Amino acid sequence: MQSVLVTGGAGFIGSNFVKYLLREESDVHVINLDALTYAGNLENLNDLPAPERHEFIKGNICDGPLVHRLLREYKIDTIVHFAAESHVDRSILGPSQFIQTNIVGTFTLLDEAKKFWVDEEAFSLADVRLHHISTDEVYGSLGPDDPPFSETTPYAPNSPYAASKASSDHLVRAYGHTYGMPISITNCSNNYGPLQYPEKLIPLMILNALTGKDLPIYGDGQQIRDWLLVEDHCEAILRVIKDGIPGETYNVGGGNQPTNIEIVELICSFLDELVPDSPHAPHISLIRHVADRPGHDRRYAIDNTKIRRELDWQPHDSLQSGLLKTVEWYLRNSNWVLMVLNNPTFKGWIDRNYSIGSLNE
Repeated sequence: MQSVLVTGGAGFIGSNFVKYLLREESDVHVINLDALTYAGNLENLNDLPAPERHEFIKGNICDGPLVHRLLREYKIDTIVHFAAESHVDRSILGPSQFIQTNIVGTFTLLDEAKKFWVDEEAFSLADVRLHHISTDEVYGSLGPDDPPFSETTPYAPNSPYAASKASSDHLVRAYGHTYGMPISITNCSNNYGPLQYPEKLIPLMILNALTGKDLPIYGDGQQIRDWLLVEDHCEAILRVIKDGIPGETYNVGGGNQPTNIEIVELICSFLDELVPDSPHAPHISLIRHVADRPGHDRRYAIDNTKIRRELDWQPHDSLQSGLLKTVEWYLRNSNWVLMVLNNPTFKGWIDRNYSIGSLNE
């Protein structure tokens, strides 16, 4: 692993991975390709551990000629594919962009990598890897007593977002099987941590609470998710790329199953402790229940036995310690927060689609 193309590397998980990779792998050069849509932000790439080994390129993974050129110009031997539309509510309101980015974009990336690695034999296939980051939402929804999702759980996506990610997973797997492409896939649970765009549950609840806005909870708030701190996820991805078996899928989860209302209540308790002079304390008083999302999956849970057993990976942070770190990061990084909140695109989305804010995954 010498020259790594990271797609979507200015987004939440992608930028955290770029920083982790530069810190952990001293010989790696990172080519960061991001279209800088609403959730991509060059500010996420401040304070890189080794900026001389990082090059940012603004571009879209659907641009075949651009991907074609980058692979050859930088002699890319590893692709880490984060670039995706990932917001469930947005996919319900406008699925076409999810089809374009998540399916067509993934196909474009795969096909160009195949031309370079397989057809042109630019490298030995033992020395290359395309790693695709996916989601547990491809498996659908679990009942209260159902076992957690494993790598053999049948796909049953319920939202346009989940369906587009399931489609991209199938494409990646097909290119591995049909053309001998050295691929791997991780299906992760809900990520949280620094630099997450505040349309998602945890950062939005933090920022709404700090400004005294309502904390809207979909339905009864008893939806269950598995939560994974982004740095733990980055470690798992690198472990799979370096030591995982080509062609394999690994589920990555944090090993917890709180309800959404429990997450929000925990955030409120941390803010009460960390910002004792807040005029909005106790922050739990800001919670409001709102109409549920259409087709809202009730429960996700991840069985990460395979990656624990085969690759000796497990999360370092508990939900409480990881969530506390996350709240503290948002409190420390007010400039980043203000930049996002003052972005007209973000303001317009909230105003158009939510009457009192947003609660999303």
